[in-house]
Amino acid sequence: MDNPITTRLPNEFLIGIKKIAEKENLDVSTVIRRLLAKSIVEWKIEYALERYAKGEYSFGEAVKFAEISPWDFPNLLKQKKIPINVDEEELEADLKTIKKLH
Repeated sequence: MDNPITTRLPNEFLIGIKKIAEKENLDVSTVIRRLLAKSIVEWKIEYALERYAKGEYSFGEAVKFAEISPWDFPNLLKQKKIPINVDEEELEADLKTIKKLH
């Protein structure tokens, strides 16, 4: 069930949203939902990458939090120039996590 919310937006945000709605032939609410959905996905990935880089998340924990494929995560690390930090014990734990995901 969808829940209505109310928020104040700067005028430039509303102008941008209306422009997208016009170009995509969508209503403003649909544009806002799509932008939020995309932003949430991106935020979770960035957060997981940051925590992994700081050593706060293991490979498996980062993949699980970001809700992405463990096969895609190394490419993201490479793009962000984050080294893979894996020791033997962590690798075994991560493999168990990956097996649970699939």
